[in-house]
Amino acid sequence: MNIKVISNSGKAKVVEEKELFKVYVKAPPVDGKANKEVVEVLAEHFKIKKNQIEIIRGKTSNKKTVKVESND
Repeated sequence: MNIKVISNSGKAKVVEEKELFKVYVKAPPVDGKANKEVVEVLAEHFKIKKNQIEIIRGKTSNKKTVKVESND
């Protein structure tokens, strides 16, 4: 799944667009804080555990590829 991260946002949320999820996080992109919050926000959005989400590409970019495991 491809996402675009918007850091330093006023509110944490996920916005689904055509081929992309925009993930808004409050944290700044420093020391992995935004990545940690991205995982938390996506886990809450999909109602799964945080360990079911993995950032597989783009750890230092605002464009990321994320692997999401289902509850099946």
